[in-house]
Amino acid sequence: MPRIPAIKTPTAGIILAAGESRRFGAPKQLFRLAGRFLIEWVLTAALDSNLDHVLLVLGFEHERIRRSLASSTTHPKCEILVNPDYHDGQSTSLQSGIQRIRNEFPSVMFLLGDQPLVDADLINLLLDRYKKSEKPICIPTHVGARGNPTLFASSFYPAILKLAGDTGARDLITNHPHQVLAVEIPDAWVFLDIDCPQDVEPITRLLETKYGSRFNG
Repeated sequence: MPRIPAIKTPTAGIILAAGESRRFGAPKQLFRLAGRFLIEWVLTAALDSNLDHVLLVLGFEHERIRRSLASSTTHPKCEILVNPDYHDGQSTSLQSGIQRIRNEFPSVMFLLGDQPLVDADLINLLLDRYKKSEKPICIPTHVGARGNPTLFASSFYPAILKLAGDTGARDLITNHPHQVLAVEIPDAWVFLDIDCPQDVEPITRLLETKYGSRFNG
């Protein structure tokens, strides 16, 4: 008898955007990139996707960021959560998000707030492949290189709640290779993030190439 996959839907998206942007030198969440705040690129992609709920996790300068994003967070499936322990590393933001959604959503997608090239199409591709698979973890890959966003079933929530430091959930993926669905994507540049000012120019050029006449540079 074929194995029946565990319930995987509905799926919440958790956007990790609580960091202090030390390498950038200012709150990069509010850096203006092509007419939008940096954080708005992934927020818009998540809200336009098939994710059932979108949780934006803030921390550093959260009041300022929340005020600046007021018009972008009125979507009915958008929720803001403040992580008071953001200074203890990214794992605390994952855990804050999991604590909020664990009783309502049997799966979660983690998105990084500084990857403006991630779009709704990529999110939907991962969601579709994940829901059709029996694997509890799903990641995008390009020629063997892993990227984000990542998906986890609720069976991994307890392990996520035990993470520490600033490594996120990478070790869970590394330590459970047989439980990972790798979805090959054609363009590695969607994995690019903005960590420092030098990252802005090349990503801006890629956004121009990607969106063409729709690009608001």
